[in-house]
Amino acid sequence: MTESDARDEVCRVGRSLFERGYVHATAGNISVRLADSEGGGFLITPTDACLGFLDPARLARLDAQGRQTGGDRASKTIALHTRIYAAARRFDAGTACVIHTHSTHCVGLTLRPIGEELLGALTPYFVMKVGHVPVIPYHPPGVAEAADAVAAAITRYGDAGTPIRAVMLARLGPNVWHDTPAAAMAVLEELEETARLRLLSATEPTPLGEDLIDDLRRTFGARW
Repeated sequence: MTESDARDEVCRVGRSLFERGYVHATAGNISVRLADSEGGGFLITPTDACLGFLDPARLARLDAQGRQTGGDRASKTIALHTRIYAAARRFDAGTACVIHTHSTHCVGLTLRPIGEELLGALTPYFVMKVGHVPVIPYHPPGVAEAADAVAAAITRYGDAGTPIRAVMLARLGPNVWHDTPAAAMAVLEELEETARLRLLSATEPTPLGEDLIDDLRRTFGARW
């Protein structure tokens, strides 16, 4: 993907998420890791920008070391995003987009007692398209300790043979990643909709059994 195409795609995805209520106000951010053929480095949405009204020309441009070289002031979460790229690319070399939102239902689940993961294996598409989502205990926005915890979770799951594509920052929101902005958006959508189903359930849902999960592994390559 060229830098120009990446700029347009970040804005398209941001607008789509905003218009459908996956993000609100100035919450959330999107970054792209640019190919070496495009000069490398990163694009990220500016600080305090509304994802529904992004300007491709004003996205923050950073070099491979995370130093800003152009555009409006970068979101402070670039530090977390670069840690995600570094950790996730060990297991998914094509990782090139990170999306962070404050998605309502995901955040809502962390406002009640919760385990080490946000959700169990509730639906086949959650297992296939999202996978395990470890919950990162609350840290104030932007602190280095949160990035350390996220990188450690990515490494822990990957080394165990179940690479992940999402983490949940307690009381803040999910971070998801994939090869393209469209693919990362699809992970976020499935995650948020599964969280919504869980909150709508009057009782604790029974997760899919191990035999059914094994079938999803064999048939669809689910990483669960």
